[in-house]
Amino acid sequence: MVLFFQQAINLMFMFKNLFIAILLFNMTVCNTIQGQLSVEVYETSSKGNKLEKITEFPLEKKRSVIKLLPDEKFQTILGFGGSFTESSAYLLNKLSKKNRDIILEAYFGEKGAKYSLTRTHINSCDFSLSNYCYAPVEDDKELIHFSIDKDRDDIIPMIRDAMTKSKDGFKIISSPWTAPPWMKDNNDWRGGKLLSKYYDTWALYFLKYVEAYNAEGIDIWGVTVENEPLGNNNNWESMHFSPREMTDFVTNYLGKKLNSEGHHVKILGYDQNRGEELEKWVDVMYENKESSKYFDGTAVHWYASTYDCFPKSLQYAHKAGPDKYLIQTEACVDAEVPRWKDDIWYWSKEAKDWGWNWAPEKDKYLHPKYAPVFRYGQDIIGCLNNWVNGWIDWNMVLDKQGGPNWFKNWCTAPVIVDTESDEVYFTPIYYVMVHFSKYIRPGAIRIGFENTDKSLMVTAAMNLDGSIAVIVLNQDVKPKHITLKLKNKKTTIAISGEAIQTIII
Repeated sequence: MVLFFQQAINLMFMFKNLFIAILLFNMTVCNTIQGQLSVEVYETSSKGNKLEKITEFPLEKKRSVIKLLPDEKFQTILGFGGSFTESSAYLLNKLSKKNRDIILEAYFGEKGAKYSLTRTHINSCDFSLSNYCYAPVEDDKELIHFSIDKDRDDIIPMIRDAMTKSKDGFKIISSPWTAPPWMKDNNDWRGGKLLSKYYDTWALYFLKYVEAYNAEGIDIWGVTVENEPLGNNNNWESMHFSPREMTDFVTNYLGKKLNSEGHHVKILGYDQNRGEELEKWVDVMYENKESSKYFDGTAVHWYASTYDCFPKSLQYAHKAGPDKYLIQTEACVDAEVPRWKDDIWYWSKEAKDWGWNWAPEKDKYLHPKYAPVFRYGQDIIGCLNNWVNGWIDWNMVLDKQGGPNWFKNWCTAPVIVDTESDEVYFTPIYYVMVHFSKYIRPGAIRIGFENTDKSLMVTAAMNLDGSIAVIVLNQDVKPKHITLKLKNKKTTIAISGEAIQTIII
């Protein structure tokens, strides 16, 4: 009997040890399957965070779930950035060297936004100090008197200085607002059309511009054929094209001219607002191999609405040219004088755009008041989630009036300066731009995700180094608690109310 009990006890210990071994094995497997996801979280919020690194998150049982799907791959990202305008460059030259360097470092330096995709203007635009072109001599068909000297005082030095700050470099897209008036049917800076007898001259103009900048050590990555070819009510420099006219000009003149000289400059068509007009243009641009041969992509703007990114038309444009670029080339808080050192205004639904007063009655609903920070965050995320490869802001720097601007159509920029007192104000918009430009790098691939909280806007991209950047926008006043999942790992975080976050995995 004693032997029986001893054997029973030994058997119990054996089963106990076996149970513990199985339990430990299961715990190890569980920890492997549901391991901790290592992340860095940066937040900008209405409460004052400005790219603050967040390391502590409150516990909350009720959580939204964002599941990343890295095997779902979409477009390649070219980058994010702003525009070299004469107005911005002029203001930088009026600041102290210290503040000029601070701004350029903030936009292009390793510790700043690391802008990688930019834009500038060919000839003058509304954000110039005056009307000018590079060929002022009338009927100069061979462009013997062509010169970019007007850009040497401000724009070229700004670009060069930005190049010295940028470790990885940046691409430049150049856009004309108009041809010289003598090439147009109305002989005016505003409105009118390019005379057919000057089509070849205007194509040569692009070529000479590209070569002149190249001689200055500045490579032009791409051009748009015409800024806002639908016109702007003859307010400032403009020139009209129909979809057919632009396509014919690119097919028979501009594309051949640039190609024959061995330049690899990208040509982007359209360059105006999203919506039905975008769909009409890509139908013509990409209707066959011959028409689309020289178009490398389509450029778009955001001014058709203060809240809608027009996903339908962006999807349509991508489907029309799935192998073409789709690039947002201009956006700004327009029709507003900047608020000086008033961060709260940029988070409040107080801004109005051009359409608040001037949009046709049928389109008024597209132009309600909006919070500038949310408009930027909404639009960039919406664009990325609908095949846009790159996103460019308008002026990098403006003054307290929202200029200088010869037409006086004041706007807001991410950085506002007071040249008289030599002060610089980085608005909340600047920090929103950094959330994308610094952490989603050129060459990144947008990836898929699942999001259980539709009140959160989300996008995600995998960089070339394997890191993943997840951008989350919370427009609610209350914080949101999130479980972030990637394959067999997860982590729990929280985003403040009225905030944007970049999560780096």
